[in-house]
Amino acid sequence: MPSLLKRPALGHPPLSRPSIAGLSAVVTGGSRGLGLLLAEQLAVRHCDVTIVARDERELARAEALVRRPPGVRIRTAVCDVRDREAVRRLMRDTALACGGIDIVIANAGIIQVAPVDAIGAEEFEGALDSIFMGALHTSLEALPYLRRSPAGGRLALIGSVGGLLAVPHMLPYSCAKAAVGALAEGLHAEAARDGVSVTAVHPGLMRTGSHLHATFGGDQVGEFAWFSAIAGAPVVSMGARRAADRIVTGVQRRRIRIVLTPTARAASLAHGLAPALTTRMTTLAARGLPDAKPASDAAATGTGTATGTSGSGGARGLREGASVRPPAHLLTRRLRAWGSALNDRMTGTCNQRPA
Repeated sequence: MPSLLKRPALGHPPLSRPSIAGLSAVVTGGSRGLGLLLAEQLAVRHCDVTIVARDERELARAEALVRRPPGVRIRTAVCDVRDREAVRRLMRDTALACGGIDIVIANAGIIQVAPVDAIGAEEFEGALDSIFMGALHTSLEALPYLRRSPAGGRLALIGSVGGLLAVPHMLPYSCAKAAVGALAEGLHAEAARDGVSVTAVHPGLMRTGSHLHATFGGDQVGEFAWFSAIAGAPVVSMGARRAADRIVTGVQRRRIRIVLTPTARAASLAHGLAPALTTRMTTLAARGLPDAKPASDAAATGTGTATGTSGSGGARGLREGASVRPPAHLLTRRLRAWGSALNDRMTGTCNQRPA
């Protein structure tokens, strides 16, 4: 490793530094949603931040949206975290540009909402590739630089309560997030001897406007309605800026595990104490969710581009939430609008509105 990456000590013992000001941070999946607000929280604490995402236009908008104090540098980098070689180049170029890397938050991922009868193995592979392999590539390529951090490196992997407790109609997401949680715990055990802390983050429902970019299969109208309403419902969900503040604070303090929202903590605890009972309860909840629809019906629910394939017997393709029509039934439409109102307000703040 070139000597220019080995910066002089910052004047505090690596594991007791109270501030992260002046450190170099990388956030994958940082162009919108939670990732964008994580980048902002790091910038507010006077870190120089590199925001990483696949879409160059989204990155340009994100750079303009991030609030930061004078003198704090925001960089952007186009990178697909599914490509390990691309992640290797990202870390190398960031370290050269910033004199090293001190903090990395692996946040990139996708959300798919559909009954298992409406999807196939491809959707599981896609979730694992984007969420788990993206986190793995980011971790493996970041660790050599984090070990060299004079401040003691910090790595955070964004899992989900869906990885602690399987969520019906979100099985690819839950499986991938469960793998991310296991990766974070294992890496923490092995990296601690090198002065690197690894934090497993398991957020519950957050109001990030993610329903517009999540993809929906089966009864796309019905799936979009329940997901967007629950994700934005008061009390049940958490404000995205508050969540980002809690996460960055936890990373700063080198916490091993963060579970956000009282509902998520209660669900995690219940599943740990009584897994069979919790599974029965989720089984009952699943009965209230929409059934898969025939392909001809699902195709008529919107005008956007559907992607992906399906398992046997279900609707083909997944459609982004931004292109799914509102529910036809007046009461259902009003309930969705009420539940999602707070979430809808965050779409501009979180750079979620389609270009």
